[in-house]
Amino acid sequence: MNSASSNLTNNATAASGAVSPTAGTPATPVATASSTAATPVASVNATTAAVSAPAATASPTFSPLYQQIKALITQSLQSGEWKPGELIPSEVELAGRFKVSQGTVRKAIDELAAENLVMRRQGKGTFVSTHHEARAHFRFLRLVPDEGVPHYPESKFIEVKRVRAPADVARLMDLKSGDAVIFIKRVQYFDGVPTIVEELWLPGLIFKGLTAERLVEYKGPMYGLFETEFGTRMIRASEQIRAVCADAGAAQLLNIDLGTPLLSSERVSFTYGDKPVELRRGLYLTSRHHYQNELS
Repeated sequence: MNSASSNLTNNATAASGAVSPTAGTPATPVATASSTAATPVASVNATTAAVSAPAATASPTFSPLYQQIKALITQSLQSGEWKPGELIPSEVELAGRFKVSQGTVRKAIDELAAENLVMRRQGKGTFVSTHHEARAHFRFLRLVPDEGVPHYPESKFIEVKRVRAPADVARLMDLKSGDAVIFIKRVQYFDGVPTIVEELWLPGLIFKGLTAERLVEYKGPMYGLFETEFGTRMIRASEQIRAVCADAGAAQLLNIDLGTPLLSSERVSFTYGDKPVELRRGLYLTSRHHYQNELS
């Protein structure tokens, strides 16, 4: 079977901190009178400009005001000042807090809403996005039925254990080889039909205490559990997809013939600060489903 691959990235990148125009710029030596006398005019002007405007040596040197406000709001989200699902202060209140115009705050919140960090509700205000929202259930689950309404699958956990991170896993998750990780293997069923085989790796330090029993008893989406009990919210993900043939293990778990075409995905999910907190590798049976991604 021919192998096909494509890279799909969910664009919900968390904001980085604002850049100070002068922070971290090294002082420019001032020329002495004797050296200046022998310096061409163009060089003198360049030296004078560097002394009077040291920020010109740094790149980037400027961050739009609304981007700075966006970064400050993101810092408050990251620190937990406003919890997932909570109402954040109004645009007027935030404008007063940061001493900027309401329009500047609105532009910052527009970008945060576009990145799914906050959610506007007509007549109620702006709320911190949460994985417990119905619409959030399908933000990272892209496999949808060819017919019928998309719905969340049921999970059967095959294995949950604490292991040392293999080298490839450590590299993708920005860990040291051998660091503790939680390994999870499960099969997901749509209407009783095994459709997805997944293997997940989570940082052991962040997800300490996560057990098979807790995963089984929790009935909501897994990301909701991560958010509520481990204080970790997935902000964006980077994913690679290719076509493969089912090996013996996948064929048995999915109850299909050896060599059946499958969609293989490798996804790294990130939280605030672009910190990787999950590696997920999945095999998707697409005889009744398709992978859907909206590009904008």
